[in-house]
Amino acid sequence: MSQSSEEEQEAQREETPPEARSDHPNPYIRSIADKDIGSAIAVAGHPIHAMMVHFPIAFIIATLGIDIFYWWGADPFWVQVGTWSASAAFAFGVLAALAGTAELLAVPGIRVRVASWNHAVAAMVLVAIAGANAGLRIFYPEQILPNGLMLSVLASMATAFASWHGGKLVFDHGVGLIISTRQ
Repeated sequence: MSQSSEEEQEAQREETPPEARSDHPNPYIRSIADKDIGSAIAVAGHPIHAMMVHFPIAFIIATLGIDIFYWWGADPFWVQVGTWSASAAFAFGVLAALAGTAELLAVPGIRVRVASWNHAVAAMVLVAIAGANAGLRIFYPEQILPNGLMLSVLASMATAFASWHGGKLVFDHGVGLIISTRQ
């Protein structure tokens, strides 16, 4: 076999996710590979969920930074900023979760992939942690140290986990992508 042919086969294997290929020996997996994975909840072809997730992610990471500043300096300013940041993380997280859930339920090709459900469960846990963090700051601000800080650390870790699974959907499965025929 020539080197260019080997390279073409390797490129084909890299482009086709191992979980769902049209030539997979398992007939159920072949049927998954043929299902549409385009976005149904989109503006001009751009998935709304993918556009919205950046906001809760940024606010969750910002809340962790704010808590560290409060821990170092004990300035009450950071309590107020952290309350707003954690509340925004929760509110935007709920909005992103609604868009993501609608996408999950509306598109059969997304719904049948295991990675979609992993991402959905991780994101639900993340929204619950963000809600607990915002609620703690609103109703029990005196407990920000250490409880709020620990919730911020936990939320940041859950963000990394949920984001990794979301990235897997996009990069490994091509969910929500519009692939150009021009190279």
